[in-house]
Amino acid sequence: MRRQLTCLLIPLFFSACSEKDLPEGFEGHVKEFYGGVAGDEPRSVLEARKILSAGGSAADAATALYFSLAVTLPSSASLGGGGSCLVFRPKLQNPGWGKPIFTQKIEALEFFTRSPGVIFSTTSRPSAVPGNIAGMFALHARYGRVSWSKLVVVGEKLARFGIPASRALLSDLEPVEGALNQDPVSNLIFRGPKGNSIKEGDYFRQIDLANTLSKIRVNGPIDFYRGKFAEFFVDRVNAAGGALSLEDLQNYRPRWVKPVSMEYGTSYFNKNKAYFVPPPAAAGIVEAQILGILGREGSLNDASSKAKYHLLAEASLIAYVQRGRWMQENLMSKFPEKDLVSKSALDRLLGKFSDKQHRPSLSFKPNPSPTPENTSATSFVVIDNQGMAVSCAFTMNNLFGIGRIARDTGIMIAATPKGIGRGSISLGPMMIINPFNDQFVLAASASGGVTGASAISSVVARSYLSKQSLKAAIAAPRVHHGGAPDVTYFEPNLDKDVVSYLVNLGHNVAATPRIGLVNIAYCSGGLPGGPETCSIRNDPRGHGLALNAADLAN
Repeated sequence: MRRQLTCLLIPLFFSACSEKDLPEGFEGHVKEFYGGVAGDEPRSVLEARKILSAGGSAADAATALYFSLAVTLPSSASLGGGGSCLVFRPKLQNPGWGKPIFTQKIEALEFFTRSPGVIFSTTSRPSAVPGNIAGMFALHARYGRVSWSKLVVVGEKLARFGIPASRALLSDLEPVEGALNQDPVSNLIFRGPKGNSIKEGDYFRQIDLANTLSKIRVNGPIDFYRGKFAEFFVDRVNAAGGALSLEDLQNYRPRWVKPVSMEYGTSYFNKNKAYFVPPPAAAGIVEAQILGILGREGSLNDASSKAKYHLLAEASLIAYVQRGRWMQENLMSKFPEKDLVSKSALDRLLGKFSDKQHRPSLSFKPNPSPTPENTSATSFVVIDNQGMAVSCAFTMNNLFGIGRIARDTGIMIAATPKGIGRGSISLGPMMIINPFNDQFVLAASASGGVTGASAISSVVARSYLSKQSLKAAIAAPRVHHGGAPDVTYFEPNLDKDVVSYLVNLGHNVAATPRIGLVNIAYCSGGLPGGPETCSIRNDPRGHGLALNAADLAN
């Protein structure tokens, strides 16, 4: 009935429409494989899937997903935060002429939060200059097909009409609820008029946020960064104890940058290219070096199931020790990034560890020092049926940022990126692309602070190098070594025999509840061209969701 009504309502634009045919722009337009999406919060994933099903690109779905996350998971993805994305667009052929309509492109988009120009004497909680709105607008302007307003309104409706609180949100809310509710605006949203803590499934509304999203939908980012709303927002941030000026907003720009890349494959005849977001997203180089070490000479493939954990921990150790050598205080590299992931550099790193014995951290010169990192972030991956892919990560630099909402805007204010472990250091979306046939192969992104790079590397190495199923690779227990302290952390479900094996090789071990949250899409046969080989997964350690047309069909 819905399809029949849709066809009756649009006779001016479509001459005929069967019960099974829906025009582009309506959910269900794309038949069979529409792509896939995975993220840390279920409702936002569902909204992104609708965009893909209606014929939107991966960039369109990513934009709708983000503006949904701004409502459903403000702990990590508020309009006040920032992040980074990797975007791959395959070559599109013109069927009539045989010439490409556009050529292959892969690039990184940086829209990190920035520190304000001046922190005032009245500032009680140093805040950040937000980047998410500008970043999503830049992504959509370059790669979107669906109108901006139709994507922003997705989040606007969720905020205006209310949503059930997800387990993902409540898991973030629980540890900080007492502190968060000291802010009267936050208290009204997350406790409600009767003062009761919201529980999973309880509806809550964010009318002020809906009104802000309405302005963004109509005016784009201009009013937010340069117009009357910018002046209003600055006033409200400063009144909440933050620090922001109109100049901070007016001077903000997202940046398109060239990703870090390296050849990556299991044999000479399978040399794909891996791409990583460059510094100041320092996790990208760490991931590249871990995966580069594990991929040299097929070392991971030849190892036993127990030895794999040793190799993963040692590769992690070496990459984090190296990070201390190349990373400057501003998170940028002292050296050309290509030199850090070159064949000769990876060969040198491979020579620094043994598959027979753990190398103590103190044997490295200079000795590595601990770098605490904020674990608050969220990520997602999206692919469409044309082979376009978007992999993103977002952060508020602290769980719920400064813990205060800018009154009358609904925007949770991000914490300043200045400070130990804050900012972009742990954000590291990555992709693997086949440059010879112009096909997407893999995209991944993660959260979890310092453990995020180890988590991504573990899942990618197991699935892409060792050919485990993606389901098994993402569920496998993980290990992590961050250089300092000299401790190999492992998840509690790791087999006791493996733990004993690591101890016998000289590892100092300690259990930790969770090592990262990963979202990943992997098309072993390439995309476009082999959707039946595509799988997309969210991490079972979290409370997210993954939807993949190919998985549903099988």
